[in-house]
This record gives sequence, structure tokens and C-alpha cells, in this order.
Amino acid sequence: MSSFRLGEDEGRSARLQAMLKRRGFFFPSYDIYGGVAGLYDLGPMGSLMMDNMISIWKRRFVSGEGFLLLDSPSLAPEAVFANSGHLEKFSDHMTRCTVCGEPFRADQLLEGALDNPDALKEEELEKALRENLVRCPVCGGELGPVEEFNLMFKTFIGPGTGRPAYLRPETAQSIFLDFSLLFRFNRERMPFGVAQVGKGFRNEISPRQGLLRQREFHMAEGEFFFDPLTSGYPPFSKKADMEVPLVPGDGRGKQVRMRLFDAVSSGLICSEVLAYFMGITFDLAVELGIPDSFMRFRQHLETEMAHYARDCWDLEVLTVNGWVEMVGIADRSAYDLERHMEGSGQDLSVLRRYREPLMKEQINIEVNMKELGPLFRGAAGEVSDAVSEMDPSDVEDILGSGKSLKVRISSGEVEVPRSAVSVRRSVVKVSGERFIPHVVEPSFGLDRLMVAILEHAYSEEEEVGEGPYAVLRLKPEIAPVKCGIFPLMNRDGLPEIAGNIDMSLRGKGLMTHYDASGSIGRRYARMDEIGTPFCITVDYDTPKDGTVTVRDRDTRLQKRVAIDVIPETLSGLISGSLYFPDL
Repeated sequence: MSSFRLGEDEGRSARLQAMLKRRGFFFPSYDIYGGVAGLYDLGPMGSLMMDNMISIWKRRFVSGEGFLLLDSPSLAPEAVFANSGHLEKFSDHMTRCTVCGEPFRADQLLEGALDNPDALKEEELEKALRENLVRCPVCGGELGPVEEFNLMFKTFIGPGTGRPAYLRPETAQSIFLDFSLLFRFNRERMPFGVAQVGKGFRNEISPRQGLLRQREFHMAEGEFFFDPLTSGYPPFSKKADMEVPLVPGDGRGKQVRMRLFDAVSSGLICSEVLAYFMGITFDLAVELGIPDSFMRFRQHLETEMAHYARDCWDLEVLTVNGWVEMVGIADRSAYDLERHMEGSGQDLSVLRRYREPLMKEQINIEVNMKELGPLFRGAAGEVSDAVSEMDPSDVEDILGSGKSLKVRISSGEVEVPRSAVSVRRSVVKVSGERFIPHVVEPSFGLDRLMVAILEHAYSEEEEVGEGPYAVLRLKPEIAPVKCGIFPLMNRDGLPEIAGNIDMSLRGKGLMTHYDASGSIGRRYARMDEIGTPFCITVDYDTPKDGTVTVRDRDTRLQKRVAIDVIPETLSGLISGSLYFPDL
């Protein structure tokens, strides 16, 4: 049996891709018109598998972690991305061939020649391309200068030129914009998380890796809001002793295996919150079907850190394309809420309540408008605002020294009489102070995960006919079809019994596939290719004793099971509460 290994032969990889297309996992979009690079359709099997992945993700984050669920538009006005920093900084480095004009991501042309080329700046990339004698992969021509290319798709809301807008490159921004509403919905309790699953859009320069790099793709993101002054995060104790492979961002590229507790204690991971979500992300990837020995966390280098990130770790999976990022887990600090507060003028801070109210001295500046009005006339309001914005302690010191206040307004500097300003001190009861929450974000690229799961699930066994026997060893919960239903023969009442079993299982919410065509061996083979974990065969003993044969994909064991317990049996096998050899 041949399963995933590094350095796959091209024939095996090509057979997998051909099978996935033939069996309806994904197709090139708009294929009859020549297709569009970076756009793919999920076929019947791929769509079902994606739905299963999303259900498991929601179970982990929404049901398990208590995240609130949000579903917002894919289109957002320009101001959102201007304030989030995406208009300025969400870009890749591009170079064009001076002969054929083909565009390329500059860092991708240096993969294999340099470590982490995506961390290089424009001038460093140009120099590296020259020193490594990189030419156009299409025609061999000379490459042009390296420049930044913004990855967002621009459009307009409304007729004509309308209102400038962009398709979202991530689902996160709407969560930040709705923060105050979500916080109130959560009865103003901290910490709390918000989850969103949807499409992201990035106008990739040269997408050439199938579903690994698309222009429209499925994302599942969570934003966990917390108080940065809170010492520790209690749920972290459940993951503290978990050992994970880490590649620190010190530029050495050396992998270490470390307990999450030790990684936080040493300062390698910046907080218990970030480490906790790294731990549950690792567990979820295993649950989805990625072997733990093929995963690692790589910390972003300082030079590649996103504009919003304080610390960031990528969960990478070893694929036939090398190590590929599947999930980014970032500590975004208070960056997003601060930027949107500044851009919108809305208060996105929350109250940190004290255990016991404190008595604090308060200093207030009081301005006598009756005196300022006749003195400054139309500019009196502007003068009053300028005085009020001063530090009360500074005003108190100036007045105490016998000097007059001098403030700057639009017409220039003016002097404010001491008699028009006073400083009042008072003691007030304070129940808390306002702060802007910090955020940890686990961001899943679901299409990439699907590709990795399929690669690791694919195995080739003994040669059958013109090629090897192919099996997708998908986890039962991930598999698009849970059970194949076969009448042994297409007569003698067997199809009717098989049809009734098929209908009863579908009525219980289990996705099945009824197949009465060809030999049983060929029917098993078709189910094995799409990863169906179990098959039921109705044979001539069924009408006599009310039992059917249930076949397990991975062990190829077969068991006789009574028809009336088939739904509960299959549900138990799929969820893992039942083990097939024990039936």
C-alpha cells in the first residue's frame, strides 16, 4: 500500500488530481471558455466534504468554545479597508517579464533558492533575482523591476462610478465593525469570541498551485476578544502540557518540540490565549485527518509579520508542494479596534470593572464663556475647546504661577485671561476604567486544508487492470458520502429492500449513495475512490434473517448487522463511538 510521502512521483500526484476531477471533488471554473487561473468549482463531492469540514469547525469553535456566529456581506466600502490598513499594506511583490509580459510573484520565483523569500523587501528581491540569475519561467526572458501590487478586488456600490468598495480579503473586519453590538449581545462579558465562515477574495498575481492559491476561497475565522491586563487564561491549563513542533521566528529555521506551557513561559509565544488557540487548532487539524507528524507551527519573521500582528504562528502541513500554511494564528493586539475607532469616530472601548469602587481625585478645567464671549466673539467656542483639551495639571501650574494661558486656534495664538479659566479638584467614586480589548485570531484556509487532507488520505494499493487501486482514507465525519447501498442483484426484491434502507438512512441525515450497477467489487472501488467509509450489501440472506453485510473501507472487514439497528450502528461508526471490529 502506498500512502503520502515527501517527494511524490509526478505520476502518482497526477493520478490523484485526475481522480479528484473525475469523481467530482473540484473542477476548473469556466473550463469551456478556457478557464481562469485561481478560480475553481467544488463539485458534488467537494461541496459535501467542505460542508462537513465547516460543520466540524463550527462544532469546535461555536459549540465547543462558545463563539458567537456572524454572517456578513463580502462587499465593504472603501473606508473600511482604508482604516484597517489593507489599502496601504495588503500587497505582494510583483515582477513582469520584459519579453512576454507575464506577471509573477517575485518571492515565489526564489523558492528553493532562499529561505523565506517572502520576508524580503522590494530592493532585496530585485537583488536576489539578479544574483540567482532568475529568468521568466514561461519564455526565458529578462524580468523587470519589482513593485508592490495590492491584492484586493475593487468595485463600486451603486450605478455609474458609485461608491468605491472592495471584496473582502478576510472575513475579520466585519467582526471588528460589529464589536459594540456583539459585546452588548454578550451582556458585556469579557472575554468572548466571534466566528465567521465565508468567502475571501484576493487578486493573486500568478496563482499556479490549484486550490492552494485561489482568487476566491473559503475561510473560517475566529476573533477572540480579551483584556490584555488579565493575568493568565484559565482554559489554557487544558493545553499547557501539550507538546507541539515549533519553528521560532529567529531566522535559523530550526524546529523544536516544546510544551505550550514552556513556550509561553520562555516568551516564545506571547500569551496563554495565543498558545491555547494554537493547541486547539492542532487538535482540530488531526480531527480533520492531517497526521500530527506532518504538521508544525512556524513563527513569522519580524520582516514578514502582518501590519496588524504582534505575534503570529502558521500551522503548516507537509504536502507534495513542501510545507504549506493552512492556518494563521495571530495576536492582533488592539490594532483593528483602535484603527476603526479613529476612522469612524465611534467608541469601541469597554469598561474594565474594579472589584471594589475606588475613590479618585478628579481635576476638571472650567471655562467662563460669559467672559470669553465678548473678548473673542465668534472664536470664543474654538478658544474654549482649545483650553479644554489641555492637561488640567498643566493649566493648574500655569494659573498658579500667575501667568495667562496661551492657546493656538485657526487664526493664530491667543492669550486667555486667568479670570476666564479655573481648575476644580474633586473626589469621585470610580467603578472601572475603559480599555480597548486585544484580539487573538485563528484564521483557517479551508480549501488548502481540503487539499492537504485529500493528499494524506490518498493511497494506492495493488495494481488492478490498467492502474493501481485507489482509496481515499478520509475520516468518516469528513467523507462526502457516509455509506454505499448495494443490492447484490438487481432483481428478486433485493433493490426494494436496499431502496428502503437507503431512504431510512437519508431520513436520519446520513448521506448515502445507491448503486446497483456492475459487480460488487467495482461498486466497492467506486466508493473507495470517493472515501466512503462503509458499504451495505443486501443479499439473498437478507429476506430470510433481516440482516445485511456491512463492509469497512479501511480494514475490508465485513459484518452481518440487523437492518433495524443499521441507523444507530452507522451513526456510532461515523462518530467514533463504535469500533468496527467490535460489531
